[in-house]
Amino acid sequence: MLEPDPILPGTAARPAPPAASAPQGASASAALTADFDTFLRLLTAQMQNQDPLNPTDSTEFTAQLASFSAVEQQIRTNDLLTQMNAGLTRMSAADLGGWLGRDARAPMPVVFEGAPVSLAAPPHPLADRAELVVRNGAGAVVQTVPIPIGGAAIVDWTGMDPTGQAVLPDGIYDITVQSWSGETLIEDRTVSSYATVQEASLVDGEIWLTLQNGLSLRADDVDGLRSPA
Repeated sequence: MLEPDPILPGTAARPAPPAASAPQGASASAALTADFDTFLRLLTAQMQNQDPLNPTDSTEFTAQLASFSAVEQQIRTNDLLTQMNAGLTRMSAADLGGWLGRDARAPMPVVFEGAPVSLAAPPHPLADRAELVVRNGAGAVVQTVPIPIGGAAIVDWTGMDPTGQAVLPDGIYDITVQSWSGETLIEDRTVSSYATVQEASLVDGEIWLTLQNGLSLRADDVDGLRSPA
């Protein structure tokens, strides 16, 4: 009675490599698991059908066991990465919800609608005088307002002249605080203002906020947060 043809050593040493166009994520993990199962079947068949008088070389068998261990470890690693990614997605969703409806403060253009606007405009510590410099959309300076040195870091900008007369129309303005030492300008920094967060989204791993004034900015640029008044 003829013996079954033995499987030659080395023919089942490693699972078939995935195709170059294999899908990513869960489908790639499934393909790797399928290769792993195929590897086990081939290895079992080789051990059952090897010639007792000419068994598989121990070195080759050790290499096959090493491949077995490597594939098993890769499957476990893929499963762990899938679980971690799912956890990070849930965390990101929770983080997004925490921004909605809050007043975020950040260096950005100021929307003026006739009412006073609170600005974070701390002068430089070495300044002996400071002022707000207001520019319109064309970049022209339309107002300068002196602010106190060493006082509160938050100032209310009204858009009015010292007599209380409105001088600026509603619109979006770029405002900086200029700090001076004598006649030397030592700093010209964009002020921070508040706006309510209407939408939060995750873009390339970063949280982006859409504000009520229509502006968008990264959450990393926010330097203050408060509940709406």
